[in-house]
Amino acid sequence: MDKETARYIVIHFANLLTENEATARRHLNSIEKLGEANEDDTKWRLYKEKNWISEDPEVLKLVKNGYDEFELNAAGRIMLEAGNKIYLNKCPNCGKLARTPQARQCRHCGANWHNITTAKFQLNSSFQLTDRPFFLTGQITEGQVNKGDFIDLTMIGLNCKPRITAIEYVSLKTEDNTRKEDIALGTDELDEQEKEYLKSYGSHGTPFDIISRK
Repeated sequence: MDKETARYIVIHFANLLTENEATARRHLNSIEKLGEANEDDTKWRLYKEKNWISEDPEVLKLVKNGYDEFELNAAGRIMLEAGNKIYLNKCPNCGKLARTPQARQCRHCGANWHNITTAKFQLNSSFQLTDRPFFLTGQITEGQVNKGDFIDLTMIGLNCKPRITAIEYVSLKTEDNTRKEDIALGTDELDEQEKEYLKSYGSHGTPFDIISRK
């Protein structure tokens, strides 16, 4: 694995870091921000008080050879243990890695694939009915969604873009006893672990993409 891919994984799939790895990353970021400061400086002591600098031997072992090796090791472990949750967003033109999982333009060759986005969907909840598709409910904030489009779930940490097989509407009661209507996007392409992840995830304030192709 190269350094670019390792950094992409550690930054954009930070939820897959272990507790020690997350602490190690925070420690390395803090050391970098402190620059030439030493342990006698006020800023250093403040970082230490906030636990942004670690003294845990296990954490220090992870960072002993610097940021690059830490990221390579952490990303390698993630790929080994949870590679199915990683989405490497590669340019359809040159095949190189895009800046983020949601990027639609290549920083290397300049190609863009914005035209595959047909709508923006804001997730409110998810549920499963017996003998029915798994449904994600929410609001279309932009564009139009059609059967056969794909739900880009990479933004919320899932390495999948399931096809929409059903579009329905659900009426929900709000806290002030009024009713609102959500759109429900059904799919048959999620495994049980992915379904449980979405049900526990709940709502997501930032709309994510509905796309015409993977």
